[in-house]
Amino acid sequence: TMPKEPAVLRQNILDTTAAILACGIDPKKCLLFRQSLVPEHTELAWILGCLTNVPRLLRLPQWKMKRASQKSEGTVGLLIYPVLQAADILLYKSTRVPVGEDQVLHLELAQDIAQHFNKKYGEFFPVPRAILSEL
Repeated sequence: TMPKEPAVLRQNILDTTAAILACGIDPKKCLLFRQSLVPEHTELAWILGCLTNVPRLLRLPQWKMKRASQKSEGTVGLLIYPVLQAADILLYKSTRVPVGEDQVLHLELAQDIAQHFNKKYGEFFPVPRAILSEL
């Protein structure tokens, strides 16, 4: 949600990929891809954003904390980031999502969005459940 220098962003993508592989993720068993190259993520985020009300997003604690840390009123990107997260989850019809305690409310938003979409357009998205780790 913060602007990055293109060269730094490209290097961060390579570094993250190297770290994932160094952790032992086997690309023969897992599909690795650059999410930013999949337009369906942002397309679904737009659709879901049109079904999500702003007051709900404004109540999320992460919005309040990040906005305060930016010493500004916050950006639209920061506000709608949880909708993009929901799109990332729902696009693949995920049923279980590993999350940390700090992301439980964002997953609850994804659940609510899935239920709202299904009620309006018919059963399409499974409602994802959290897998919480003790680590």
